Amino acid sequence: MPELTLIVLGAGSSSRFNQRVKKQWLRIEETPLWLFATQNLQHLFPFTQVIVTTSPDETFYAQKFSNTIHFVEGGKSRQESLHNALLHVNTPYVLVSDSARPCIDQAMLVRLLAEMENADIVVPYVPVVDTVVFEEATIDRDAVKRIQTPQLSRTESLRKALETKITYTDDSSAIKALGGKVAYVLGSERAKKLTCKEDLHDMACLKAPSTHAFVGYGFDVHAYEEGKAMMLGGICVHDTIGFKAHSDGDVAIHALIDALLGAAGAGDIGELFPDNDPRYKNIDSKTLLKEVCAFIHKVGFDISHCDIAIMAEFPRLSPFKDAIRFCLADIMELSPIHVNVKATTTEKLGFVGRKEGVAVSATATLHYYDWTHV
Repeated sequence: MPELTLIVLGAGSSSRFNQRVKKQWLRIEETPLWLFATQNLQHLFPFTQVIVTTSPDETFYAQKFSNTIHFVEGGKSRQESLHNALLHVNTPYVLVSDSARPCIDQAMLVRLLAEMENADIVVPYVPVVDTVVFEEATIDRDAVKRIQTPQLSRTESLRKALETKITYTDDSSAIKALGGKVAYVLGSERAKKLTCKEDLHDMACLKAPSTHAFVGYGFDVHAYEEGKAMMLGGICVHDTIGFKAHSDGDVAIHALIDALLGAAGAGDIGELFPDNDPRYKNIDSKTLLKEVCAFIHKVGFDISHCDIAIMAEFPRLSPFKDAIRFCLADIMELSPIHVNVKATTTEKLGFVGRKEGVAVSATATLHYYDWTHV
């Protein structure tokens, strides 16, 4: 059995996909597309190493899905991402695939493996069945190949080929330009690449996302501090007594952010916005909530509902509840009826009852983005 590393390129995005969720994060039942594509190949061959490239701002989240996959931050291009991944490969051969080709079959992989010792790279292709015209001239379609991935390379050949500053659209073009030997094997029509949203309905291996609801819980407290405005749920509720905090101290938004991240299984607010990072000094928490909502959408969720309970003896919050609701609904792109805000006291008990600060609890409900309706 040859020692072989699998690299799945999961970084990057496509403007042609034209959805707020990144295609790599579409859920196939419960599994994001990049992981579905990786596991599909793992079921076909016992790889020595498995490496997945991720966008830098998504690496922390991808790592929560597996402790056996080695995650590498991708670059600004496919070629740069692959170069980063190859730095971690320690096997003589490497199979490079794209997360956007999730439906690779066993027969296709067998054909690649059968030729691996006969060339520097083995490339799958599908024949062209339509008439082909190039620069107004009809050419022999039998001489044209539609190149696919995964491609199976000698690791050192691929490393050397990618040292050039020339940009190539696939691995075989880079190796061929360096004088390497290329072997072509029949690919598969099933190995279609997901490029546009319409492609989703042509991929038989993809199953609709689960309809499960995911509920997250958040809780936060902040002590009062004089000499600053008090922000709660994005609204100023007092002009001269605010909260002691690294940011603006909006304890309601902080609890809501934790609830959203909890529902997505994405950790907590401190992982995304550390309180020792100068970038977040006195930052408007509405900005943080916008970033979190964009992240939640990008990694494959829709926000359905949130419920917030603010516990405070001071100030009186009843006049502000609707303003908070509408502010948060606007940020989260929800109907205001799906944002609930409650205000209560603690009957003079505890630090809240002693008027030392405010506590907030929040829940948020998410569902997977349903790509079957696009």
